Amino acid sequence: MSTKNTITFEDPFITEKGEPIPQPSIAYKSWGNLNKAGDNVVVVCHALTGNADAEEWFSGLFGPGKTLDPAHQFIICPNVLGSCFGTTGPTSMNPETGTPYRANFPRITIRDMVRLQRQLLDALGITSIELLIGGSMGGMQVLEWLIMDERPQSAVLIGMGKAHRPWAIGISHTQRQAIFNDPNWDNGYYSEEQPPKKGLALARMIAMISYRSDTDYEHKFARLQEADSKEFEVESYLDYQGEKLVERFDAVSYVRLTQAMDSHDVARNRSSYVKVLGNIEIPVLVVGINSDMLYPVREQHELAQLLPKGRYRRIRSKHGHDAFLIEFDQLNNIIKPFLVETPTRIAHY
Repeated sequence: MSTKNTITFEDPFITEKGEPIPQPSIAYKSWGNLNKAGDNVVVVCHALTGNADAEEWFSGLFGPGKTLDPAHQFIICPNVLGSCFGTTGPTSMNPETGTPYRANFPRITIRDMVRLQRQLLDALGITSIELLIGGSMGGMQVLEWLIMDERPQSAVLIGMGKAHRPWAIGISHTQRQAIFNDPNWDNGYYSEEQPPKKGLALARMIAMISYRSDTDYEHKFARLQEADSKEFEVESYLDYQGEKLVERFDAVSYVRLTQAMDSHDVARNRSSYVKVLGNIEIPVLVVGINSDMLYPVREQHELAQLLPKGRYRRIRSKHGHDAFLIEFDQLNNIIKPFLVETPTRIAHY
């Protein structure tokens, strides 16, 4: 049994850059029940185009004896600030103007996302977090949680590093340029009837190339062509992925969230990586994917070495970065032993 809720805060949220967001709302979904001790909380953080429906995109981790078990855990997944699935973002109505924010929605950071999530957990009276888990942009949020909050007792980080490197920033920049060059972009103030569909679809196609691997594409498509159009199957696949995202996502949200990912750098305005990450004293499992071109395994290996109680494990997969949404058996087999080893109650039911 799951529950969807939204909490709205009366006080404005002030972004890291000092811009106010009046009456911010945060949508979230939860599974299971909070126990009397309040120590069975698991927070799941989603990736770029994800949402609070973690049982859909993390389906293989949910269930009896798996990493996420609602029979024993209180699992909560908040939708991130800036998204378009219930939490305040560019598609939301600005209460001060009565119109959607669109491009007036301020630039945000991963730290802003986590600060609003912390407010949510404060409002729910949660005083301890048994486990935080996330992949890609979700992992960036988890890492900031460990730096910014004392409640986490253990964490799993998948497919990301201590900072967004130039390679990943360049790919994000290219995707944004695809959106900006759509004739319907209109500086981010497009109408609901004429959004920049072609630009957003192209951005998604670029992303899908970086999310997979050469081996995966060779295995899946080779040089096969569609019988009716002579189009290569890989072209048809990318077209489909672009069209599918356009039906469920917003272009300004895509821009703001990729900009937030570019902001990810745990040492920014703080101290050295060694000092910042060296202060995290809880057990942290860092998982890499051997075929990940977007966030190569050297990033996860480095991150695990910088964490005092960091442990590095690797998924073997042909699927590239997206393997964290596919290789659920491997993930469960990696994460469950880690939870047994940690000095927490989560794996002892």
